[in-house]
Amino acid sequence: MFSALEKTLLASTILLAGLGTSAPTSLALAQDAAPTAYLGAEQWPQVASPVKKDQAVEQKIKALLAQMSLEEKVGQILQPEIQFITPEEIKTYHIGSILNGGGSLPNRNKHAHPSEWLAMADAYYDASVDTTDGKIAIPIIWGSDAVHGHNNVIGATLFPHNIGLGAARNPGLLRKIGAVTAREIRVTGIDWTFAPTLAVVQNDRWGRTYESYSEKPEVVRSYAGEMVLGLQGVPGTAEFLDVNHVVATAKHFVGDGGTLRGDDQGDARISEAELRDIHAQGYITALEAGAQTAMASFSSWQGKKMHGNKYLLTDVLKNRMGLDGLVVGDWNGHGQVPGCTNASCAAAINAGVDLLMVTEDWREMYHNTITQVKKGEVALTRLDDAVSRILRVKIRAGLFEKGRPSSRGVAGQDGIIGSPEHRAVARQAVRESLVLLKNNDNLLPLKPGQTILVAGDAADNIGKQSGGWTISWQGTGNVNSDFPGGTSLYQGIKQAAEAAGSTALYSLDGSYAEKPDVAVVIFGEEPYAESQGDRDSLEFEAGNKKSLALLKKMKAADIPVVSVFLSGRPMWVNPELNASDAFVAAWLPGSEGGGLADVLVADKTGEVRYDFKGRLSFSWPKGPLQDVLNPHHDSYDPLFAYGYGLNYQSGAQPLAALPEDVEGVHKGQGETVVLFSGRPPAPWQMFIDDHTTAQIISGPYAAMPSGAVIAQTTDKDVQEDALKVVLTGAKPGGVFIGGGEPLDFSHFLQEEGILAFDLKINQTLGKDLSVQLSCGEGCLRAVSVTDHVRGFAGQGWMHVAIKLTCFAQAEDRFDSITMPFRLESTGAADLSFANVKLSKGGYANLQCP
Repeated sequence: MFSALEKTLLASTILLAGLGTSAPTSLALAQDAAPTAYLGAEQWPQVASPVKKDQAVEQKIKALLAQMSLEEKVGQILQPEIQFITPEEIKTYHIGSILNGGGSLPNRNKHAHPSEWLAMADAYYDASVDTTDGKIAIPIIWGSDAVHGHNNVIGATLFPHNIGLGAARNPGLLRKIGAVTAREIRVTGIDWTFAPTLAVVQNDRWGRTYESYSEKPEVVRSYAGEMVLGLQGVPGTAEFLDVNHVVATAKHFVGDGGTLRGDDQGDARISEAELRDIHAQGYITALEAGAQTAMASFSSWQGKKMHGNKYLLTDVLKNRMGLDGLVVGDWNGHGQVPGCTNASCAAAINAGVDLLMVTEDWREMYHNTITQVKKGEVALTRLDDAVSRILRVKIRAGLFEKGRPSSRGVAGQDGIIGSPEHRAVARQAVRESLVLLKNNDNLLPLKPGQTILVAGDAADNIGKQSGGWTISWQGTGNVNSDFPGGTSLYQGIKQAAEAAGSTALYSLDGSYAEKPDVAVVIFGEEPYAESQGDRDSLEFEAGNKKSLALLKKMKAADIPVVSVFLSGRPMWVNPELNASDAFVAAWLPGSEGGGLADVLVADKTGEVRYDFKGRLSFSWPKGPLQDVLNPHHDSYDPLFAYGYGLNYQSGAQPLAALPEDVEGVHKGQGETVVLFSGRPPAPWQMFIDDHTTAQIISGPYAAMPSGAVIAQTTDKDVQEDALKVVLTGAKPGGVFIGGGEPLDFSHFLQEEGILAFDLKINQTLGKDLSVQLSCGEGCLRAVSVTDHVRGFAGQGWMHVAIKLTCFAQAEDRFDSITMPFRLESTGAADLSFANVKLSKGGYANLQCP
């Protein structure tokens, strides 16, 4: 219900509706109204870990527990993010673990040298073992999302994302990749990686589809154990968790790939048998390989959040499947459990989460948890169990004996990160992951002596070919110079072509002076991660077929076309397939672009150097709405079935023209345009400025050199879906969306369109806060919202809605919007915003000032 104040504000220019921070009522009702009848843990597989409990280790755990105070124990179960905790606080609160989130870097330096990572690791370690306060020394453990190589570090070897590795069908290769990744992690002094992801994705609209090896549980099961063995070493041998290996994480337990709508952090409304037989299969081999940790899923099963599911986390995973290491939460995932917040969640601890990934609110969580234990809301025995599991992992990892991170094995050594030997493994992974979908007239392999035009916005773009989880969390804002030692796809083709006596020329837009013999056009999805990759449709470039236009340009000139498609999932690309003579699904290959050329370009005698080996690990859709497409589903009818993949040996049957006008094809702009949901849609970017210069926000933090504007990502509904902006007032400044092709808002203007967003005034609001848009040269339109929002300072999130006509002046057409959203303050301000959208219709009573 609306409050009286909100009812009053409904009639004003801007709607301010308090959104609150509690869990959705519908979720709580779903849990209460439909309790799940469990099969019983005995119906799940019993797994025998090769890492057996050692009596000496258990005695050490018992002795440590006996010496620890309640405060020390609570400190052990918290995992803050490195941007929100200092080494001094590690000592004061006896914190057990830290993490660096995607794109979170030492000193916020994107180009931090491995030595800077190592220095930070030493500082945190030293603080954790400092006993000058009379407390006992327990080494801290640092976790990092090294999910396709040590992907946060400049110069690291970047492997294809999991979807590509699944296409390779080579479990042995996974062990090599794990070992390389572990060795590069060790150079920076980090102990633990949050990998591998063992999701068995069933709906390809999910933004994390590329983190899954396959839609088939058999593939995931065959890969999981091998990756764990590569990361941790073989249990029972001297290499297990030695100085060249790291602790692995089986994630996200369980059912993250089975959400109903393919939505991130969604609900898997499936039977327990399906949960077990499809989504849990990778955990069997991961635990059989000795995985020491598992991560709870953000998602729900049958309406119940996994972070609060004691049956699955404790009864099944720990007691039945035998995980005697620790369960770590995901990024503030505990805060989504009904009745919990990011700063307080006895329910998650009681359910079986041993280590809470409480990224920023850890101080409040520390004090709240101490109080909850004293009140009996968290049993001391449960706290002791959680701490015991954390200590067990640390002892098995040798953290009590290995000394400072800088003294461990290869730590700090040059020549290991991105070494030629490591890159050779990644290059093998690239060439084995490629799937040939079409090869009419045997256009491939490219013959010697040809002039090859390499075109497309992904051709010479290592950032785009690497995708999300690459230096920054979303993988955006990167340029080729951020990948020293890496090879773009064009560079790889150029090297191979020259070796074969051919010539390779690069042109972004496909222009040329002399007509080439063949064109290789490389295009695909822009980088994304997690929920920001969720899609309503599998149609590629819906509404803006710029890549298709480039393909047609080549075909119109009678130039044979090889398409290389980069994507994190199978997509509906019938028009692009029709406009291509050959078509390669290259997924997200990472830093070693030479692997593509190994397969595409023949040697100087015309012989194939490497044949295509990749086979689809995900079925390919016939239409943009065909998102649930797996062999065990009813009416299975793909365009290319699971396991499809051509090669040179088998020859190629010509692929006939495919239908292009099918159900769900984008016919024009819909009712809503999302301008910002954690990030703007590509190629738009978010900027801050101080009226002197502007700076792109390419990671979790940005600041103007003048210090007038500081911006950093923050959480509203999910991880980093909002942006916090602090303006000091030293100069006028703001934050805005720019850098894309002009947008046509004319029909929104004509149809009572609303520009809406969520806003939180954190502390201060100075002189004037305005919402602005630019409609071409000399056309800057603004609406002041100061009077409407000032009174909500410190009161949480509000919803702001402004009629588009409030911005327009006479004769404005709004058919060429070059800056669709800007917040500007002429004085000091501390605010956060999220969910910027343009929609048709809305609040009929809204009035302009």
